[in-house]
Amino acid sequence: MHQVRLFFTALQFFTRLPIPGWVGFDAAWLSQASRYFPLVGVVVAAITAGVYALAAWIFPAPVAVLLSTSAGIYATGAFHEDGFADMCDGFGGGMRPERVLEIMKDSRIGAYGAIGIICLLGTKCATLSMLPPLAAIAAMLVGHPLSRLMATSLIWRLDYARTEGKAKPLAQKMSTIEFLLAAVTAAIPALAMTACGWLSWSALATGIVAAAIATIWLARKFVHRIAGYTGDCLGAVQQLSEVVFYLCVLASMHHGALPW
Repeated sequence: MHQVRLFFTALQFFTRLPIPGWVGFDAAWLSQASRYFPLVGVVVAAITAGVYALAAWIFPAPVAVLLSTSAGIYATGAFHEDGFADMCDGFGGGMRPERVLEIMKDSRIGAYGAIGIICLLGTKCATLSMLPPLAAIAAMLVGHPLSRLMATSLIWRLDYARTEGKAKPLAQKMSTIEFLLAAVTAAIPALAMTACGWLSWSALATGIVAAAIATIWLARKFVHRIAGYTGDCLGAVQQLSEVVFYLCVLASMHHGALPW
C-alpha cells in the first residue's frame, strides 16, 4: 500500500490527474516517489496515444498529433514544457550561476524560452505526424516513460543546485535500486512495442542511445553552469530526450528528404 501511495504521489506531482482521497500526502514521500516517474510517463503515454488513435480515425495524422500533444500538455499542466522554456531562458540569458538560477525562477517567459519551446513542439509534432500510425503510437508509449527515466537519472547522479523551489524534495539522492526499478518500468513498454512489431529493435536501440547522449550532454552543461540540476533541468531533459527518441524512430524508417 505504501508503494501505491508513492506512485499516486508522483502522479499528483507531475500531472493534473485526480488521485483518490485516501492516498493522503506527506512531503517525505516525494523523495521516495522518484522510482515511479517513468510509470507516470506510462500513464501520460496512454492518454496521448489514446487520443491520437481516436483522432486518427477521423482526421489526418497532423491533426491527430496536434490533438494528442495538446492532451498530453493538458494532462501534465505543461509542467515539463515550462521547465524546458525556463531552462532555455536561464542558460541563454544568464552568465553567472546565480543569474541563471534567478532567470529560471522567474515565471515570465523570455525570447530564448519562447523560441525554444516553439521549435521543440514543432519538431515533436512534425516528427510524429510523419510516422505511420502504429509506429507513432509505439513511439509515444516508449518515448514518454523513457524520457522520464532520463530525467530521473539526474536525480540519481547529480546534486540539486538550489535551496528552494518546487522540486526541492526531489533533491534527495536516489539509490541505485530505485533507479533500476524505474528502468524496469520504462523497459516494459519498450519490450512490448518491439515484441508486437510496432517498433523495430534498431529504432529502439538507436533511440535509447541518442536519448542517453542528449541527457549526458545536458547534464554536463548543467554541472558546468550551475553545479547541479533544478526542477526546470528535469523538464528540459524529459522534453529533449523524448523528441530525440521520436527523431530516431523516424530516421530508422529512411524518410530523408534527399534520395541519398
